[in-house]
Parts: sequence; structure tokens; C-alpha cells
Amino acid sequence: MPERAEKKPELDLPSELLDLLKGNGELELEDVDMIVDEIEFLYQPGVMPALQRMIASKVKPSALLTTQFNLPVRKYPGEIVEVTLGATKGQGGSRRKSIVIGGEKSPSFYTFENPTLNAPVISLDVFDSKVPIPKAVKTNFNDAIQDPVSWAKFAVDKFGAQMITLHLVSIDPLNPKPSTPAEAAKTVEDVLQAVDVPIVVGGCGDPQKDLAVFEKVTAAAEGERLLISTVTLDMDIEKSAKLIKKYGHVALAFSPMDLNQARELNRRLLEYLPKDQIIMDTTTAALGYGLDYAYTIMERARLAGLMGDPELQQPMSSGTTNAWAAREAWQKMDPQWGARELRGPLWETVTGLTLLLAGVDLFMMLHPAAVKTLRNTIKRLTAKKGPADIEQINNWVSAKF
Repeated sequence: MPERAEKKPELDLPSELLDLLKGNGELELEDVDMIVDEIEFLYQPGVMPALQRMIASKVKPSALLTTQFNLPVRKYPGEIVEVTLGATKGQGGSRRKSIVIGGEKSPSFYTFENPTLNAPVISLDVFDSKVPIPKAVKTNFNDAIQDPVSWAKFAVDKFGAQMITLHLVSIDPLNPKPSTPAEAAKTVEDVLQAVDVPIVVGGCGDPQKDLAVFEKVTAAAEGERLLISTVTLDMDIEKSAKLIKKYGHVALAFSPMDLNQARELNRRLLEYLPKDQIIMDTTTAALGYGLDYAYTIMERARLAGLMGDPELQQPMSSGTTNAWAAREAWQKMDPQWGARELRGPLWETVTGLTLLLAGVDLFMMLHPAAVKTLRNTIKRLTAKKGPADIEQINNWVSAKF
């Protein structure tokens, strides 16, 4: 039986168009309308299952997929050294109690990996001579700010300061009548007698004058385990370190937001001092003045220390008072910025809270309200959690608000 010839589709096209199509395997038409009775599509393999999923009936899920969440617990090869500030009578000093910072084995508040051994500490600033201080701060201390001894005692008695940072700004050579190293040492002794908390002693920033003052101060406060602020790369590091070691104090190694300089300074100090007599400060920039840079450097330093870098395994300090250097913290501005009395403390609080998450162990601050807020946050973050609390964290996805 002869095969039936395949019926070819009939195209009702003009002969002129058919002549144009001869010898062309592909033709592209623009602005053409087609009227057809039937149309058939040929798909490549794998396309049809995808289309079937797309046109499947829409059924709302009745429940989430059941799965188990495991906390990403990690063990780090390094850890941050513990440093003790202040010495009790039994330790050779006169403080009511000493304070230990550092000791971290995980990033800040990774309590699911390791508990926070030593909570971060806040030190209130005191200046030994008149300096420009925002009104929002002055109103909290009244006339006490006229004298460093009264100021320090007021900060401890009324605001429960854990530590005092005594800034010896009167020694600055640029002052009309700068204080002598002996006078500065006497001020330190007077403050030590007025309060019983650990003390940070800060200089004026002039390398030569600071070293001359530190020489007197370290000897006058022998055994008190002061934090000497600061030792920098442009100082006589060997002499500074030997003074600190001889009289039993702690060095605050200050570097200008440069991790390589921080390493170099710590490395040179470690030639003369044990690790438990060094705290590092990589510079604090205020909110709006480079806080993100400050955070990044501190976070990198902390993670490097935990990963085993021996030159970055020191506790970190922050001059959080630098937040007041930002004009938004104290300057009169458009009403939409809010009252200065509230804006300033908020500026300092946000700066402190941000660097708290970077791993800072010691904060030097100015406004009592900012100090209180940061202290309460630290207390909540370091509180011991029971099984119920951990379960609540793990199941946060199902929480109802």
C-alpha cells in the first residue's frame, strides 16, 4: 500500500514574499500580527517540569519545615590576657578592691561559646584644671569640678564610679604656667587618698613632659597599680616601660588607629613588660567622626588576638569621652536635632555601645547618664542565662510580638 504523502501546510502568501523567502533559513519580522487556528510549541527537555511547577495549584503551607538549629560554637587558638588594675592592701596598694579586665576566649558576648569572665569596666573622667566642658555635663557635678579631688570623690560617692581617670592637663607646656612633675604627682596622691577605687593617670600628650611627669607619679604611687595613660611610639618606650615595671603599674599603649603601629608598640613594650601589665588603645573616633573606622580596627585587633596573634592579645581601652568632640554632641542646632542636654549623652552612649560590641574592656567616659546606660547594658549582656533563656534564644523565629 503506497504511503500517503505528508500534507504540507498551506500558506496563503503573495508570490513576491515567497520569492524573498527562497534561500533563507531564518526570517525575522517586526510589527506583524498573526491569526492562527492552532499553534504547537516544541520545548527542550527539562522545560515541562518547570512549567508544571509554575502552574501547579497554589496551596498555602500549614506549617514551617521542621529543622534543628545548632549554635555555631567555635574554639579559638588564642585568648586575651587578664590585666589587674588597682591594688588592695594585701597586694601592696590601698584600693578597696582591684579590678580585672580581659580574659576573653571568644568575641564579645558570645556567651554560647564561652562565658564573659570579666565584665567591661567604666572609668569616669576628672581633670586637674579648668577645661571646656559642655553644660550638659557640668550640671551633674556642680562646683565639684573646680577641684580634681572633690570631682573624683563626687563621681565615686554619687555616681558609683568603678574607676577614676585623672587627666593631668595642667602639665601641658602650652599653658601659661604649667604644673611641674612634682605638683602633678601631689595631685595624684591627693586623689588616691580621697577615693578607694583604681586610678588611671593621663598626661597632656607631649611625649617629653608626660614622661617627666610619669617618672614622678609612678614613684609616688608605688604599688597602687595605676594605669599610666599613655605610652606612645614617639616616647622613650624603654624608659617608660622600666618605670612602670619598677613601681608596679600598667601601661596604656596608645596608637593612632593603625593596627601595624599597635602591633609594633605592643611588641616593643613586651621587651620590658609582661603581658599582664599592658592595655592597648587604638583610638576612639566619635559617632559621625569615624566611629566605623574605630570599630573596624578594634574588631580586627580582637579577632587577631583570638586567632593567635601574640602582639594583639591585650585588653582594649576606649576614650569614649571623645564623643563630645563631635559638634553634634554639644552645639546648638536646628530643633529637629533635639535638645543638647539629651543629644550629648546620647552621642556618648551610642559611641560606647558600638565599641562595646567590638570588644572594648575599659571605657573612659564623662556624662553620668551615658555611664549608667552603658553599665546597665553590660550587666544585661553578661548576666548568667539559664536553660530557659537559651531555649528562648534558639527559637527566636517563632517568637510573637
